[in-house]
Amino acid sequence: MLLRRRITSLLLVLALGAGMAVQAHASEIDETQKQAEELEKKKKDAENEKNSLEKQLNEIVAEMDRTKEKIDTKEAEISEKEDELIQAKVDENDQYESMKKRIKYMYENGNSQFIEILCESKSIGEFLNNAEYISTISEYDRNMLVQFQEIVKQVQEQEATLKKEYEELEVMQNELIAKQDNLNELMESKQEEIEQISDDLGATQEKLQKLKEAAEAAKRKQEEMARAAAAAAAAAKAGSGGSSASAGAPVVSGNGTFTHPCPGMTYISSEFGWRAQPLPGASSNHKGMDFAAPTGTPIYAAAAGTVTSASYSGNAGNLIVINHGNGLQTYYMHCHAMYVSAGQTVSKGQNIGAVGTTGNSTGPHLHFQVMLNGTPTNPRNYL
Repeated sequence: MLLRRRITSLLLVLALGAGMAVQAHASEIDETQKQAEELEKKKKDAENEKNSLEKQLNEIVAEMDRTKEKIDTKEAEISEKEDELIQAKVDENDQYESMKKRIKYMYENGNSQFIEILCESKSIGEFLNNAEYISTISEYDRNMLVQFQEIVKQVQEQEATLKKEYEELEVMQNELIAKQDNLNELMESKQEEIEQISDDLGATQEKLQKLKEAAEAAKRKQEEMARAAAAAAAAAKAGSGGSSASAGAPVVSGNGTFTHPCPGMTYISSEFGWRAQPLPGASSNHKGMDFAAPTGTPIYAAAAGTVTSASYSGNAGNLIVINHGNGLQTYYMHCHAMYVSAGQTVSKGQNIGAVGTTGNSTGPHLHFQVMLNGTPTNPRNYL
């Protein structure tokens, strides 16, 4: 009785510790979840900034294209004006050379030629016309020279203006190139920032997943320990002989060596031997028989013997083991309640527990297992 109480107290302490572990996991999960949300926000902000930089870069590239077109246009205009300037200077020079020849000719032949031209006039009208002609020749040369000089000046001014505009466009183009380089650097930096945030976010999400899995495992462990503690507490109420108010009268049924351990079963849910895995991690080699029954259905000792174990045992849940001698033992797994304790002697058909679903179980049932010299044996050979 004292040992059973100690086991109950230990299970309660373990269940409490598991509960604290669950709370600790929950707190860490909340904190990690917040970190993941913050990283998600940082990543989204960084991506928005990158998109904004890309938009600015596209605008600058478009502006560079437009400026390049203007530069090309100005280059064509400058080339055209340079051709015009060259031709104007040629025309100016030709006109100047022609004028010099005419003046030289007239002055080399003296003024008498002008007089002869005038004297050959046959009428006053012709005289006046000849005089006007001589005067016009000189004035024409002067006017043409001035005109070509003016054209040269205008072309030079236009060429200078075009070159200035061309230089301004080149400065603008260089500034745009500098902005483009700066934006490219910013985008590369922003991309590195996004990649770092993505790495941090991935690590945080992985940590969060592991924490959730650990919390779920701790929760299952807590529930199992709580069930075990409840079963142990119920068993602790049993009398010194192992009986309790919960245990029923002995029942012996069947014609085999063993009495049926669960005559109140609903059906046999799994036979001895090969089967499909009912749960992940469960063996496909079934070492006993499963008797499906409602929770609380009485479980009876298959034969007289000594209880070697009556405690919680991981996948088996609440487990009772009875040694019948001559290398023969029987196991009773997944009990909801245990009415016996280790070291207790039991009789054939004695109510030793109640059907449950503790441990690794798909539903309330009794797993009844027969061991002969340490090897699982088909229970049907004894029932």
